[in-house]
Amino acid sequence: MDLGLADKTALVLGASRGLGRAIAETLAAEGAHVIAAARNADTIRDWAADLPAGKVEALALDLTDIAAIDKAVDELLAKGGVDVLVNNIGGPPPGTAQAAKRGDWISQFEGMAANLFHITGRLLPKMQERGFGRVITITSSGVEQPIPNLALSNGIRAAVVGWSKTLSNEVARDGVTVNVVLPGRIHTARVDELDAAAAKRTGKPVEDVATASAAAIPAGRYGKPQEFADVVTFLASTRASYVTGSRIRIDGGSIKGI
Repeated sequence: MDLGLADKTALVLGASRGLGRAIAETLAAEGAHVIAAARNADTIRDWAADLPAGKVEALALDLTDIAAIDKAVDELLAKGGVDVLVNNIGGPPPGTAQAAKRGDWISQFEGMAANLFHITGRLLPKMQERGFGRVITITSSGVEQPIPNLALSNGIRAAVVGWSKTLSNEVARDGVTVNVVLPGRIHTARVDELDAAAAKRTGKPVEDVATASAAAIPAGRYGKPQEFADVVTFLASTRASYVTGSRIRIDGGSIKGI
């Protein structure tokens, strides 16, 4: 199936590792020119060295630094903007809702939500002018089924879902689709970190924590980053032109509700 990405430019945030890296590599494999952004651009250059020259461009970008964000966006717009935007950012520290302080909510909301809204808002007009755009935001299964001890993530990512749905209705007639994708337990370094935190909290070996977590998933295992990236890449394609305002689960059946 031709996904129509050969003449598209994609910006993938949080692309140094995990889901972001898998998405960037898959978009590049489908012919897109990928701008892969993360704080550590050297890490991106390391894995991109194995790909055909020129397919992936590394961009050093700290998503908590609004001045750096605006500088990077200015440069992108000067080159014509992007066709595909993948909003992806790491999660906040684990913790309960009762333990979270006002300052925690404010600082995490800025980096995980407000700055993503800002980037999207600045890049959207070029997409609207062209009559084509894809905005895909990675959230978490916690927006539908809150995950214990991840209060900051559950709350802030739920706000991102509300923003995405609202935006999708505003730009659908311009040929721009806006969707969120909900990863369940996809085996990345982030999931390993969460398993380690759970092991420390409960006093259990981390191997036992991971085994129990996988056993609770109907599919019986953690997902693979490539499985996740394949779905995101389809949403970025010309073939997904009638999918917008949606929440797409990639969780092996973990979320209990329909």
